[in-house]
Amino acid sequence: MQLISDFFTFFNDQFLKMKWLDQSVRWFFGDVLNIDRNSMLFESLSFFVYDVIKIFILLSILIFIASYIQSFFSPERTRKILSNHHGIGANLFGALLGTVTPFCSCSSIPIFIGFTKAGLPLGVTFSFLISSPLVDLASVILLASIFNWKIAIAYVVVGLVIAVIGGSLISFLKMEKYVESFVMENRQIINENDEEIDPSVMTKKERITYSFEQVKEIIHRVWIYILIGVGIGAIIHGFIPQSWIESVLGDKNPFSVILATLMGIPMYADIFGTLPIAEALVFKGVNIGTVLAFMMAVTALSLPSLIMLKKVVKTKLLLTFLGIVTIGIIIMGYLFNGFSYLFI
Repeated sequence: MQLISDFFTFFNDQFLKMKWLDQSVRWFFGDVLNIDRNSMLFESLSFFVYDVIKIFILLSILIFIASYIQSFFSPERTRKILSNHHGIGANLFGALLGTVTPFCSCSSIPIFIGFTKAGLPLGVTFSFLISSPLVDLASVILLASIFNWKIAIAYVVVGLVIAVIGGSLISFLKMEKYVESFVMENRQIINENDEEIDPSVMTKKERITYSFEQVKEIIHRVWIYILIGVGIGAIIHGFIPQSWIESVLGDKNPFSVILATLMGIPMYADIFGTLPIAEALVFKGVNIGTVLAFMMAVTALSLPSLIMLKKVVKTKLLLTFLGIVTIGIIIMGYLFNGFSYLFI
């Protein structure tokens, strides 16, 4: 048992947290470039270079693995699978589907439109829309690499709960009439006898090629947000006083979770760009629940995605979606803060 524990610790430290990389970066700036190790510049530069390299390495590997798995499921098969589930089970399946799609909130909206046009229940498509930018395989591994496995797994569970409850409430409220007519017109009826493209016809070489293409496409789409996020995190890490951050987002401010959620909404980034900011905030003493609330707000409720969503749903449905997810994130944040001793 101890051997397994030691192996897991070694794997976690060297392959996920990449402590060897952190040590190498600090050696380079401290011993090669002779930057004072106690200076703010040293801390910021080390943080920036280490996080950029680590995130891009892990992200590339994880996107490749997830894309290879995805190559076995065509959109037609996915829609048919979803159509065979009903009630809470359908919302859970829609939320779980979102976890294997590495999309930002804006990229998820065209998929949401396609699912709605295909005849899937509105609540199921909203469960997908909520979970897709919040939770995926890469975010779980990156969260574990920055924090720990307890926080990563708890984040996934909470994200799925918010997605399932959000979609279920929208189903219960029967809000189909608040979807724009061009989306609801000519909705398809999914027939179990419809033909679909069999994903098994792809060869192993084609799956590998597809996975590499997905890596290039997604990295091309998110690299700027990763650099911006790591840059902001580096500034927070090295230059912004801990006392100032604690006064605004620390546990002494009872509204810190609400403030962090509202701060996240106007921003636009995916989870990979927000993780370095979250890492820096935790280092500066901000509670984990407050940090996770900020992350969720940025990824699920960014202003650009809300503007895009407004083009396909009417105001009442948009406000309902915004209210449900915002309240869910705030409750999650306070719960994480209240039980933070279980995760750290």
